[in-house]
Amino acid sequence: MQITVCVAVTPATDTKVKIGSDGRSLDPADVSYELNPYDELAVEEALRTVEAAGEGEVQILTVGDGSQKEEVRKCLARGAHRATILKTSIENADSASIAKALADFIAQGESQLVFLGKQAVDGDNGQVPSQLAVRLGWPVVTKISKLVIAGDGFSAEREIEGGIEKIEGSLPCVFSTEKGLNEPRYPKLKGIMQAKKKPLDEVEISLEPAKLLLDSLELPPARPAGRIIGEGLEAVDTLIDLLKNEAKVI
Repeated sequence: MQITVCVAVTPATDTKVKIGSDGRSLDPADVSYELNPYDELAVEEALRTVEAAGEGEVQILTVGDGSQKEEVRKCLARGAHRATILKTSIENADSASIAKALADFIAQGESQLVFLGKQAVDGDNGQVPSQLAVRLGWPVVTKISKLVIAGDGFSAEREIEGGIEKIEGSLPCVFSTEKGLNEPRYPKLKGIMQAKKKPLDEVEISLEPAKLLLDSLELPPARPAGRIIGEGLEAVDTLIDLLKNEAKVI
């Protein structure tokens, strides 16, 4: 069983971001990067799938400028067998161009499953999994919270408003992962040492022109300072009046 996990390296979720001088990108100064949290779930699910099958290989695949090696190596340390960076400038990339680059590479191999996180926490678009599936001509199940692979078939669950949706299908298939699917493992010392010897290839590519261009970025307005309007029951009427006529939430 061959599995490909598509990952992204994103700014750490606890990073205090600043907008760059161009007004369209983040200032990289003092920004730390990490594997996209939803992609950690995808890596873990791929590893568990291979372990349950008793055979197979997990390949990590990412698109970037080559600076992603450290985080990709961490995926290898967790148990992935090999990794490839599709090396290119992603300054003006969009989900469509990324999906095409991933699909072109995957189509050359023998993968039967592709895992991705449901979205990257920087752009939050959540479009690559479905666009990748369309490019490959495969079915896609997004935001899975449970997955069982049996031979060439699968059963999956995804949480929807007010219930659980159950889906059955056949491979090949693209899956995007949601919180609650699993608990990602931490790399062990043995895995970290072994990762240094595992293949990590770089393949030079050119992205197709982006169809969606980012015009500008701006930070949300600062929250106004809180204020005390009184104490006890005497403040209730004032609070209701402010919520109704100033905040306009009731």
